[in-house]
Amino acid sequence: MVKIKSYVQAEDELEAILALLESGEELDMDIMEKKLKRATELIAFCRNRLREMDESLTEM
Repeated sequence: MVKIKSYVQAEDELEAILALLESGEELDMDIMEKKLKRATELIAFCRNRLREMDESLTEM
């Protein structure tokens, strides 16, 4: 998997996964499983990044 470098990258990739799932295109179960696992990683990254930013701003 590609290393997540930024919040924007993670958000863009999540949007692409969502668009694929919403497209109605029939997906192979193995591909769908990989996409959902990746989405979980991306969501965790975004949550952590937002928490870090909130803590940083709280300290100001």
